[in-house]
Amino acid sequence: QVQLVESGGGLVQAGGSLKLSCAASGRPLSFRTMGWYRQAPGKQRELVATITIGGTADYADSVKGRFAISRDNAKNAVYLQMNSLKSEDTAVYYCNADVLTFTGRDIHWGQGTQVTVSS
Repeated sequence: QVQLVESGGGLVQAGGSLKLSCAASGRPLSFRTMGWYRQAPGKQRELVATITIGGTADYADSVKGRFAISRDNAKNAVYLQMNSLKSEDTAVYYCNADVLTFTGRDIHWGQGTQVTVSS
């Protein structure tokens, strides 16, 4: 059973930084693309950043130049360094993993971690 557990959220002032971590557990064949999504109150969940198993990263335009995604394949972990935070970054942030198993591909989500940016 694959589980994703996020940590690192909290309250920060505008212009500040936070680093989110996501630890993945379980024994799939591989954790393929991993990523971060966010959902603000009253809005749909949106992609923030993804990173392939080979390390290729992709970002939403709204976070380019401010956020950096990374992963540690040995630890099955993915991270999101968030700098120059803005009030519009306030949301619940969810870790996501595209997992390859013996029965096929599955998508897994973490429980979410709240990030609140005060202006």
